[in-house]
Amino acid sequence: MKPLEGIRVLDIATYIAAPYCATVMAEFGAEVIKIEMPGVGDPCRRLGSVTEAGDTLVWLSEARNKKSVTLNLKDPKGQEMLKQLVAKSDVLCENFRPGTLEKWELSWDVLSAVNPKLVMLRVSGYGQTGPYSTQPGFGRIGNAFGGISFLAGEPDRPPATPGSATLADYMSGLYGALGVVMALRSAEATGVGQQVDIGLYEPIFRILDELAPAYDKFGFIRQRMGAPTVNVCPHSHYPTKDDRWVAIACTNDKIYARLAGLMGYPEVAGDGRYGTILQREADRQGVDGMVEAWTRSHDQKEVVALCAEAEVPCGIVAAIDEIFEDPQYAARENIVRVQDPRAGDIAVPNVVPRLTGTPGSVDTLGPALGANNQEVYRTLLGLNEGDIERLADEGVI
Repeated sequence: MKPLEGIRVLDIATYIAAPYCATVMAEFGAEVIKIEMPGVGDPCRRLGSVTEAGDTLVWLSEARNKKSVTLNLKDPKGQEMLKQLVAKSDVLCENFRPGTLEKWELSWDVLSAVNPKLVMLRVSGYGQTGPYSTQPGFGRIGNAFGGISFLAGEPDRPPATPGSATLADYMSGLYGALGVVMALRSAEATGVGQQVDIGLYEPIFRILDELAPAYDKFGFIRQRMGAPTVNVCPHSHYPTKDDRWVAIACTNDKIYARLAGLMGYPEVAGDGRYGTILQREADRQGVDGMVEAWTRSHDQKEVVALCAEAEVPCGIVAAIDEIFEDPQYAARENIVRVQDPRAGDIAVPNVVPRLTGTPGSVDTLGPALGANNQEVYRTLLGLNEGDIERLADEGVI
């Protein structure tokens, strides 16, 4: 058994944040029923590179292991059917703007009355409370308001996207999955469910190490630094002879001493001019310049190998082609290939985290719109073929 087998999740959300929580749960055995608007579906089906299946690679990868049914939640019949599904489920994931479900008469009070043990994940731009709660938000806004975008980029350039505009979405989905699992354990013990309330910006703010206490205690406002890192040096990205890049992280004086010896300058470490973090911080340009001159004299693989031998933390700054060729990714099976009946052979990121006893898996990729209408509505709601055809004609499903 997978650890979440026996848990049924209703995913009525769109795009990435709350649906990603449901995806993680599906990877570990939960039955996830994706509820989408008839004839339209989740907009995520159209986000990214379109495949021959008609859906995008984003959808195929991120809607993995889910069942798809169509249901119009704006229609009173659709609302009643959702309540019936809620009565037979454990979790509901949504990320509409606060007030939307209430407008559809599907508020927390209504749904928890149907199922007192229900756990409801609610992801929105700013959370369910506060003066900004009704404002719309996407991942880019979460990154910006959460504080990470201000730190991303070069000091003399505008704030940059921190790797991906969807970082806040995925982080919210992960924190959402953690919150849902904790709430489920509480519901098992008490018989009472609860809401898991996340603003897109909150997981971003949570991972910014000492940013908040450093400002509160010292009034320090960290600025953009480009590749380097505050408090430690050398700790950056450096070019190599073959026009590739490596990341080197010297987080203490002992590691720096090993790097200095490797570069042929042992005298600058220890009692030398760069022997302490404070000394290196005072002349970042000089230290980074010394490291860059050394890395530029070797190919990328040589730098990594030399650093490994000297026990200096170093790794490639990997582009996606390097990731596909890397033996570590291969050994850990971080990329899995799935044969999809609609789109053929697709490579997607494998499941994280890795459980040794009850591992998760990618069994199917994102389904066709309404692919599971017959199965779900017949099995859970007891509808017959005529009922389903009539609801389809009425635009309810």
